[in-house]
Parts: sequence; structure tokens; C-alpha cells
Amino acid sequence: MNIYKPAGFWIRLGASLLDYLIISLPILLIFWLLTGKDPDESTFISFIMAIYSILLPVLWNGYVVGKKICGIRIVKKDGSQVGILAMVLRVIVGGIIYTLTFGIAAIVSAFMVGLREDKRSIHDFVAGTYVTYTEPGETEMNMDEQSIKSE
Repeated sequence: MNIYKPAGFWIRLGASLLDYLIISLPILLIFWLLTGKDPDESTFISFIMAIYSILLPVLWNGYVVGKKICGIRIVKKDGSQVGILAMVLRVIVGGIIYTLTFGIAAIVSAFMVGLREDKRSIHDFVAGTYVTYTEPGETEMNMDEQSIKSE
């Protein structure tokens, strides 16, 4: 497996914050204005965000809005396009792991992205993915020199 141009902690955090500000916050506000209900009590909002997080990367070459702005995207370990199964594992199973461990696994994942050479988190390992700076179709020139070999 070759990990090529992996994206680290700060850029991934920035992309997540942009996604929250551009996508999640407006959806929460619209929901609140239309229903008058607290969005935190709605599984509908969680469902919408899960669908967004699963489908958009499959349809848009591994990007969600925040990642596109930051120039990073999700790919499979071999550098190919992610599919529905990989994204379901990444979003749903990863989310279950983080919930069952009361967020401890999320903290461990943050350290993994910050400290590991391949910059992969727990949900990346579950789904067989990583986050990269490569653009779709970018040739992986000099891959032997720039890639990180991982077992």
C-alpha cells in the first residue's frame, strides 16, 4: 500500500470546521426556523448529515465542501475513488466506535493523524481510506521517493 501526499491534522480540522460553518450550521438554523424544535433533539439532522458525508465523496471524487476548499480529499488506500461501502464504514461504523468509547477513540484518532507518518485515523483504518492532497487523476510521479510505505 502506498500512501501518497497524506493530509495532516490541522488541514483536516480546518476542513471539518468549514464543513460545519458552510453546511451543518445553515441546516441546523433552517431546521430550527421551520420547526421551532431544538436541532440537537432531532435524528433527522443526524440522518441528513450522514447522507451528506457518505454520498458527496462518492459523487464528487472524495470531496465534501470543506475538503474541496482546503484542497484535500478522501481516497482508498490504493489511491482510487471511494465507494459507498468505504464511506458507510468511515462515517457510520467510525461514528459508532467514537460514540461507544465516549469520544476517547476520537481523541486517539486526532493523535494518530497528528503523529503517524501515514496520517490515518481510526475511521480511515476501518474504511481502508486516507485523506490526501492529490487531485483526481493526478499522476503519482516520483511516488517511490514521496510515498510512505505502510503494511
